[in-house]
Amino acid sequence: MNVDRILPTDEAHDLLELATELADRELAPKAAGFEERAEFPREVLRTLGRAGLLGLPYAEEHGGAAQPYEVYVQVLEVLASRWLAVAEAVSVHTLSCYPLAQFGTDEQRKLLPDMIGGELLGAYCLSEPQGGSDAAALTTRAVRDGDDYVVSGTKAWITHARVADFYNVFCRTGGPGPKGISCLLADRGTPGIHPQAAERTMGLHASPVAQIAFDDARVPAERLLGGEGMGFTIAMSALDSGRLGIAACAVGLAQAALDYAVGYAKERQQFGRAIIDFQGLGFTLADHATQISAARALLLAAARLRDAGRPYSIEAAKAKLFATDVAMRVTTDAVQVLGGAGYVADHPVERYMREAKVLQIVEGTNQIQRLVISRALAKGH
Repeated sequence: MNVDRILPTDEAHDLLELATELADRELAPKAAGFEERAEFPREVLRTLGRAGLLGLPYAEEHGGAAQPYEVYVQVLEVLASRWLAVAEAVSVHTLSCYPLAQFGTDEQRKLLPDMIGGELLGAYCLSEPQGGSDAAALTTRAVRDGDDYVVSGTKAWITHARVADFYNVFCRTGGPGPKGISCLLADRGTPGIHPQAAERTMGLHASPVAQIAFDDARVPAERLLGGEGMGFTIAMSALDSGRLGIAACAVGLAQAALDYAVGYAKERQQFGRAIIDFQGLGFTLADHATQISAARALLLAAARLRDAGRPYSIEAAKAKLFATDVAMRVTTDAVQVLGGAGYVADHPVERYMREAKVLQIVEGTNQIQRLVISRALAKGH
């Protein structure tokens, strides 16, 4: 289905056309094979980087495209509708560039062009084996020793853990609680940083997720971002943006599932007519189309608040919550629409369903989103 979009500039129209062309040529034909082989599509990410699609929200002086989030999230949606693992990689990489772009010094930002251009791929090391939602309780520690910080601990569920070139490492440099957390930018080749075996995940097989062990890894003190004690502030502000990225991925995945289910339902004949003509099925698809449109509208409203420099974290939580729940519902029902055919890998909807689940978990579980929203209501926001 062609989505009728209102975009702010002619340049944005051109970007969406470019993203669609690349997604059709570089993503859609490769997705099933890479997922089956559990192979990370590094060259596809380089292609997107060279096309300027990995640095859309960042300043031109750092190699970005200076695009509003309103445009960036719609590009992500297009990519996700062809291959979620790549769209998620773009979202995670964009998130990984944020701490340096927003909180780095001018000297530190000299690293940004290669990062934003996609020559260097990023990872965001916040979660730990015993601390996912409770990020303020993280235990990975960094102790100052001369011109270095010595980092020890373990990070968990790290996207790009085994393929990233740089890591944002959130670690404890002070006392307990959020004020004791700092952020270090570490290079992949740093001695003492040991990515572990990839997790065996339900979906997104082409996206490697693993633990990372830090065994007295020495990170130069000049790689401290924002000063000691700023880590939790950096992490939370980055996650607000990241939630918009995941919501966009969810909208794109749901749209892909709906489009496939509608195409199948128009072709599949039972009792002498196309199954889409049966109200029980046609009304389900109508509900899905409506929910996807609502999710897209919620996402764009939050993105436009961000672009306007207004508070948007609650709206980002709403968008992430609603869009990912919609994606889970639509992909599950798409399997049902196809019946037995939906349960086999000959059709992509079984993969869509497995992939949708992770979107309800990453960048803050949907239970955490509800907590964020309900606390805001309690405060009168």
